Amino acid sequence: MTDKQQIDGATTSTGTATQARQLPRPRAFFGHPMGLMTLFGTELWERFSYYGMRAILLYYLVGAVDEGGLGIAETTGVALVSIYGTSVYLLSIVGGWLADRVTGARRAVLYGGIVIAAGHLLLTVPGAGFSFAGIVCVALGTGLLKPNVSSMVGELYDRDDPRRDGAFSIFYMGINLGSLAAPFLVGLARSWGGFHAGFAVAAVGMALALAFFVAGRRLLGGAGEAVANPVQPHERSALLRRVVLGAVAIVVLAVVVALVGGGSVLEAFIDTMSLLAFATPVLYFLVMYRSPKVTAPERSRLLAYIPLFVGAMIFWMIFEQAATTMAAFAADRTDLSLFGVAISPELFQSVNPALIVVLAPVFAALWVRLDGRPPTAVKFAVGLGLAALSFLFLAAASAYYADTLAPAWVLGFTYLLQTLGELCLSPVGLAATTLLAPKAFRGQAMGLWFLAPAAGQAITAQLVQATAGVSDSAYFGGIGAVALVFALALLVLAPWVTRHIRAGSDHQVRAEA
Repeated sequence: MTDKQQIDGATTSTGTATQARQLPRPRAFFGHPMGLMTLFGTELWERFSYYGMRAILLYYLVGAVDEGGLGIAETTGVALVSIYGTSVYLLSIVGGWLADRVTGARRAVLYGGIVIAAGHLLLTVPGAGFSFAGIVCVALGTGLLKPNVSSMVGELYDRDDPRRDGAFSIFYMGINLGSLAAPFLVGLARSWGGFHAGFAVAAVGMALALAFFVAGRRLLGGAGEAVANPVQPHERSALLRRVVLGAVAIVVLAVVVALVGGGSVLEAFIDTMSLLAFATPVLYFLVMYRSPKVTAPERSRLLAYIPLFVGAMIFWMIFEQAATTMAAFAADRTDLSLFGVAISPELFQSVNPALIVVLAPVFAALWVRLDGRPPTAVKFAVGLGLAALSFLFLAAASAYYADTLAPAWVLGFTYLLQTLGELCLSPVGLAATTLLAPKAFRGQAMGLWFLAPAAGQAITAQLVQATAGVSDSAYFGGIGAVALVFALALLVLAPWVTRHIRAGSDHQVRAEA
């Protein structure tokens, strides 16, 4: 799952030394603090609610009105689900900033959880207005919760605590257990009581997440309470002015997009969010590159990061189509029977977390055995290449089964290739980001890494609109071919990128010595 990014980000943060406070029962949860159980349960059920809702969201948006859906055109529905994912990642940057400067991580997680729960409850009420309000609430709340709950895990341990990596492995397992179970249970509820029953199951999951978090507060030992860099009184007017100017700029952009595009409100929203997702990383890179705090060697390393960022963006563009084009393929082009048993299309979205549970320990042992080989840039190229091959395979299968439904194993094998690619690219992505980012911006590396899936899903939103009416074979094949070209280009650039990563690592070691 893409949540691996936030786990890796937390492992690189400094955290708060546990000597400053006494953690209750510091070894009661598999040798870890009981606070880890609180965060494990919170994240398990929050991810259950998120992936459960996402598993049926496309089907609800494009489903016929007389069958309980909203009746949106499939192209617009696919683009909207993609932009929903873009919004979550963009808002995660805002959520991380608010926690660091205003609320602290614990309050950000609590407030985010409440907003998410409200969103899921709104989705249980029939009516397009309630549904869109619910989707907005879930996106806003996830932006608050997502980047901060994992940072609280880091605060349970000293930086040099040997249990730290194991804690994040346990926490990551909670993410995958939640995302594995969600499509099954939400799918069952949908088949029994319709879409709103499915959303109700997701709402129950979020209620359980909040219950775990609130009831377990005393076990956290103060983790997440402190505001790392609080806004000072003299900064408030300037910050308020920037927020207002930013909001006005976004509104003006949306109006211009609506006037130029001449489409519906939904299409204008999709295009506006896409432009924001494309512009934000460009501005991020320009600000870093031109900053007087950045040295010449750091600018060189920053340039070397750009191919990795582009590779990650294209990878997540393919990978995140599990909830969009691949969900549509599951519903419209796949034989929904397995060994004679009928299955629901949303169950395919459990394949990736199931494979992660099985394969992540294997890959972890493999990377240890290989002792850092192959280099990070090569792993990126391999990961992107596997994602490209998954779409090329799906294109070929789509052409082969053009006149009939494809067997279930076709999507299963596609997900297998993508999961293998994820295990090559995702675990090393943020590590490379922190090594290549300038020292003055290293604390913002998580935000930079989140921009890759945000932009990737924005690309999907634009592609599905631009290729409306194109066959599945042409769509998947075209994306797969372009991604393969980028993977080969990244492989060619790998030696150059590797030299800069090693230089960044040496620089970090000297700085910490």
